[in-house]
Parts: sequence; structure tokens; C-alpha cells
Amino acid sequence: MPDSTITMYGADWCRDCLRTKAQLDALGVAYDYVDVEADAAAAETARGISGRTNIPVVVYADGTHQVEPTNPEVEAKLRELALI
Repeated sequence: MPDSTITMYGADWCRDCLRTKAQLDALGVAYDYVDVEADAAAAETARGISGRTNIPVVVYADGTHQVEPTNPEVEAKLRELALI
């Protein structure tokens, strides 16, 4: 079975972050949530991954990431990785 670890960098005030969290929760996909407001080092990590300050940054086990993805983009990636 492939590594299914997903890490999502976000903040509780971010509507796109809340939407993506809700989608992952509804689909029953496990992920690690990192609050960039609570952890300045995590904010720098997310910026390093994406090259910009936009959130959420969703990092997949295959090394790819999405920045501010739409629900269809997240769903397509989850299907590509056979997580849903």
C-alpha cells in the first residue's frame, strides 16, 4: 500500500483552508493539519514548498503539492493517488 500521508498547511481564519479540511474530513482521508498561525516555522516551511504565502498548501506523499486548490483539484489528486 502506498504511503497515504497528506500534510495540509493552513490557518483557522482561512476560508479555503476550512473548505479543504471539510472536504478531506467528508471523504474520510487522513491528513496532518499544520496551523501556520500557531507555528511560525511551519509558515516558513509552507512558503518554502509553494514559493508563495498563499494557503492552504496541501502536500501529498508522492512529493507533489497544491496551493489554494479547488475541491475538484483535490478530488482529482486523491483519485490519482488511489486514496478515494
